[in-house]
Amino acid sequence: MRLRTLLETGSLGLRLLGGEDELDRPVRGVMTTDLRDPGRYLNGGELVLTGLAWRHGPEDSESFVRILDAAGVAGLAAGEAELPGVPDDLVAACARHRLPLFAVSEDVAFATITEHVVRQVSGERAGDLAAVVDRHRRLMSSGLAGGGPQAVLDLLGSDLDLRAWVLSPTGRQIAGTAEGGRPLPPEVRAALAGEHLTAVRRGRRGPYRTRLGATVYSLFPVRDGARDPRETALSDWLLAVEADAGDWPKERLDLLHGVTQLIAVERERRDAARTVRRRLAQEVVELVLTGAPPAEIAARLRVAVPVLLPGLGAAPQWQVVVARLEWDGGQTRGGPPAQALLEEILLDPAAYGPEPADRIAVAQTGDEAVALVPLPSLSPTAALAAASASDSGSGDEGGTALRADALLAAVGQPLGRGLADDGRLTIGVSAPVHSSEGLRGALEEARHARRVAAARTGRVCAAGHEELASHVLLLPFVPDDVRRAFTARLLDPLRDYDRRHRADLVETLEAFLDCDGSWTRCATRLHLHVNTLRYRVGRIEQLTGRDLSHLEDKLDFFLALRMS
Repeated sequence: MRLRTLLETGSLGLRLLGGEDELDRPVRGVMTTDLRDPGRYLNGGELVLTGLAWRHGPEDSESFVRILDAAGVAGLAAGEAELPGVPDDLVAACARHRLPLFAVSEDVAFATITEHVVRQVSGERAGDLAAVVDRHRRLMSSGLAGGGPQAVLDLLGSDLDLRAWVLSPTGRQIAGTAEGGRPLPPEVRAALAGEHLTAVRRGRRGPYRTRLGATVYSLFPVRDGARDPRETALSDWLLAVEADAGDWPKERLDLLHGVTQLIAVERERRDAARTVRRRLAQEVVELVLTGAPPAEIAARLRVAVPVLLPGLGAAPQWQVVVARLEWDGGQTRGGPPAQALLEEILLDPAAYGPEPADRIAVAQTGDEAVALVPLPSLSPTAALAAASASDSGSGDEGGTALRADALLAAVGQPLGRGLADDGRLTIGVSAPVHSSEGLRGALEEARHARRVAAARTGRVCAAGHEELASHVLLLPFVPDDVRRAFTARLLDPLRDYDRRHRADLVETLEAFLDCDGSWTRCATRLHLHVNTLRYRVGRIEQLTGRDLSHLEDKLDFFLALRMS
């Protein structure tokens, strides 16, 4: 089908404004967009329909047309429903780039043109699969119509009998359902997200195929245009399809790649919706860091509360979460990668509980991402109970507060796999505070907790405020060479003995200390006779010259194990 054919179809209401010499261009599809830069979603040969919402001034026309020309689109059709006519600057820009330009009468809906183009193009293609592809392309050109990614996945199921899910890099399910309407099991989601992260960071090309038990899944990356694959892996969603795409025809693969483009648009829309929250968080964090008066900080928080918790009324409690993303060699990844990753972590219901999770605000400062997490205010009775719990050491805070161990349990497995080659993520969580006066202390507390987490081994580590009152607060500040020398002096003899004799002295030492030196409990835990346990402990003392009946030696071993 040619552009000339569309112009000659009177029912479409097209009026040529320029590009008469280019009307023999073939039309291979149609796309409706008001994005300022739709280039990443164009494949070439499309008729682009636009309502001109992207145009804020004459200078915008040149940029928009240049992007369309670079993508190789067939032509541009501008609607006249919102403006009295197509702007002259757009006509001039299309003339410079030899791009055919049409005006669409306000009496004709874009959906009418879309339906006509899709019907004509699909009629020129053979096979049922091509018709299905066209149906999905029509969806892409018309937008999600409020259905979100779930609408696309429903069509995959009805047209191609494919079960599919959209997952975040942390394994959070965004769309899709399993049999009986149940979500994909958490362990499956975590495994798929981990496989996706590993494949992307190793440079493999999608789709990635993986087998979990008897089921084969194909994983399609949902790209956001980032060039660094490490940033892409840690911020983008993925489409998981319960099928082996290894022997699929090109048409079906093209269809799935098209679906990922549509999902990427939805991801971009959701990111744009968080812009206000990010800005509010940035303003509050900067006020806290510069030592602004509490009254000024409180005023900004009063603006933030209606945005984060609509209809709440009363000011909430707040927690601060700090995250740092770095690669081997000390190179950090502050900015958007850390910010987007912390948002995904805090959006996970397993980390945040059953309350609505999309209410956090994440800012950037230096090489850290800083999240302000609102917690609903407690009633007087609940507040009194929380205070009693805090005095007794439970620190429950009414059961609404974030905990570092919950964050780690929710996202540690997939992120650990994705960072396994050379990356590291450390997270610190503050205690809840009840007013703006406490935010500076909460920020410092979260930063201290993150440094405690950084002193541990592992690719993903987290620590909470409750750990800052114990000995582990001191460990991050011990110089690395001192730590290595201390642990080597105490543990290397045991490790060497274990390697030579296939013994378990280090494991025995850990269990003995965990059981507070109780011979009976430790022997039961290790499934050993007490005499065997006494022999092993004696061997530990002989190799190290220490006495495990002395408190000082027990403490030294305990710290060495913590720092190893």
